[in-house]
Amino acid sequence: MNLTSDRIRSIGWVSVLVVCFAGTVGLTLRVNAVKSQVHDTEKKIVWVKRDIDFLQTEFQTRSNQQALRDLNDLEFGYKAPTAGQYIEGERQLAALGVPAGPGAPAPIRYANAEVPGEGSDQGGSLLAMVSPVAGATAAAIAEAPKARSESRDPEREAIARDAAALGKRLARIEVAEAAQQ
Repeated sequence: MNLTSDRIRSIGWVSVLVVCFAGTVGLTLRVNAVKSQVHDTEKKIVWVKRDIDFLQTEFQTRSNQQALRDLNDLEFGYKAPTAGQYIEGERQLAALGVPAGPGAPAPIRYANAEVPGEGSDQGGSLLAMVSPVAGATAAAIAEAPKARSESRDPEREAIARDAAALGKRLARIEVAEAAQQ
């Protein structure tokens, strides 16, 4: 077989290209391995920084707790609750209560449920309630449409009446069915 110089040159160039390609692939793999190590090291650095921040916060918290405890001992004298200070149930809570003394104000009542059959002939305590807007009871508001149809300008008269009685209504508190109990 007769090899010519052109053929030897082309085989040489191909072999040089193959060696360069193999070197490039090997170098790329090595660079990626180093990048992976750098990335792992950066993650470790971030983890260590977070750990340092956590430890600094823990140290500051504990030192603040120590300072607060010292301040409490010096200024306020508060003590942590003991096991004997906790209540076991409703009966023990009720035993702590004392009856109202003489001259004590009456307890504030927020709501009263109506029992069917005990309502008055006017419809129960609902009619005894006072409207904060109109200043009249529900029974008077129910009768108001009859009176309004007789007047010429019912809205204007209602606004004037409400404005005149506003101070009086704001100064008065009415409790429905308080006298019955």
